[in-house]
Amino acid sequence: MRQNSGVISMGLAPAARMPLRARLRLLAEPTLGVGSFLDHARAVSPDPSAPFLLAQHAEGTEEDGLERLSLDRLTEIRDAYASWYHEAGVRKGDPVGVYAGEGIDAFLHFLALSSLGAIAALVNGRMKPAVAAEYLGRIGVYGLVGTAGGIDRLRESGGLPKNLAFEKDLRSFPRSRTARPSLPGVFPYRHGEDDLVMLCHTSGTTGPPKAVTFGHRQFFRGKRHRLVSFPDAGANRMLSALPQTHSAGISYLMTATLLGLPTLVMADSSGEAVHDAAGWFRPTLVVAFPQTYAELAGLDLSPSAVGAVHTWINTGDSAHEAHIKALIRHGRRPGRRGTSRAGSRFIDGLGSSEMGMALFRKVSEPERQDYDRCVGKPVKVVERATVLDADGRQLGPGRAGRLGVISPTRTPGYWGNTELTGKSSVSGFWLTGDVVYRDRRGRFFHLDRVPDVIDTAEGPVYSLPIEEAILLGRPEVADCAVVAVDAPPPLGKQVPFATVLLKPGAKAPADLLGSLNDVLRARGLTALSAAVVATEPEHFPTGATGKVLKRSLREHFADVLVRPAPGAEESST
Repeated sequence: MRQNSGVISMGLAPAARMPLRARLRLLAEPTLGVGSFLDHARAVSPDPSAPFLLAQHAEGTEEDGLERLSLDRLTEIRDAYASWYHEAGVRKGDPVGVYAGEGIDAFLHFLALSSLGAIAALVNGRMKPAVAAEYLGRIGVYGLVGTAGGIDRLRESGGLPKNLAFEKDLRSFPRSRTARPSLPGVFPYRHGEDDLVMLCHTSGTTGPPKAVTFGHRQFFRGKRHRLVSFPDAGANRMLSALPQTHSAGISYLMTATLLGLPTLVMADSSGEAVHDAAGWFRPTLVVAFPQTYAELAGLDLSPSAVGAVHTWINTGDSAHEAHIKALIRHGRRPGRRGTSRAGSRFIDGLGSSEMGMALFRKVSEPERQDYDRCVGKPVKVVERATVLDADGRQLGPGRAGRLGVISPTRTPGYWGNTELTGKSSVSGFWLTGDVVYRDRRGRFFHLDRVPDVIDTAEGPVYSLPIEEAILLGRPEVADCAVVAVDAPPPLGKQVPFATVLLKPGAKAPADLLGSLNDVLRARGLTALSAAVVATEPEHFPTGATGKVLKRSLREHFADVLVRPAPGAEESST
């Protein structure tokens, strides 16, 4: 395997690569899990002082705005942070709020808190302060760290708990271990299989964000295979545009740590920022959420930035076909006998925080046409996946229903909400909140989220196939969202409504609704009753992780077809 020599000029060391014999030792280690991976990786590494992580900072700590991190340096920072936390009274089982941006800060504080047996309650810094403050209060966090500005915004919202043991700027933490650190007698903490290590919030697209729990062993299951199956660290470099306050961000940085994989951790997940960074980092792997890929797909991508990419990895919601096709025409993939082929592959993983990882996998390549919202088949760790009706009965091929999954990776439950945990499963199947159907080949197709199904007079209408058709059929549309609005008399119930984002410089068709419905009718889909070009934030609101907040859209446009026209009251009097 050729050496990834290009990383040397960036201050990263090929010696950080974890050789196969070390990875096999890790696989054989019975105590390896989310709470212990750093120490186990350091114990078997051939050179724990060799840097492998590049951390991008909005306010650069070094001349080029990048921090270079090795296993030794990660351990030093972790121990220094843990000493501060322990002196502040944090003990085993205490949840501590970490309100952070998209960079590496959340990962570092997660390492420190888990080393004490405490629980990092990670909160995306893009979450609205009032929502974040209510969430932190609901969890009952012992203390809070965040940027000074972020903590100020939480205070100003009026919802921050009054009895916090501390509120501290995460950028003021000591980053070197003192001669006499304040650490417990047993350090780092030795996790049991069921010990909780982390709380992550859901996106909040269907209601107030829920606190999903993650266990030491549970969250690591399904990821062990990456020790031998992930692209080799000697020939690859990864760009992570995931928010590190999300379980997916923690998961992929854990993978990079265990493999010694050269990785750039972005502090800005926008498409433009990722494209700019790719121009000098030259990644072979990119991992991000769908919103980043949607923005990248709308750019004029430079071969010098994406020409080395062989794999795009998406997790969370499944990505749109139009965005996938725009990306996989770039880059080069490994071929047979050391050759390469034009184009890259896109690994789409439908998952959720509750499922612990992406439990479905579909690989898209230029030669394949496996689309129509196909999310593929369950990955090996899944014991069973099925489609259920409202009463929990299993449905056969071609019938739409709720997705149910049995997997050892599923969350232990929601923090402080045993009732919701209980209602989220039926007959042993965890209900993911998705509406799907399965074909006779065992492939699953994603139709909608349960709260987003449109209840029309003619029956249920699913929003995702409509969005897919619009993105494929209207090249001027960069993104779109379809939601239910109140139907005008005499129809009753609901009808579909769309809001669309145009690509930069694109103009809307003279008859927007007609042009969109022409595309839908050609594919045999339900026509829209109205559509609007998004020109205001409330026309296309997104949450902390970049997902469109369809609940907010429904509330904003609910009566758009039934509200009185401007001046109607005056003319009727």
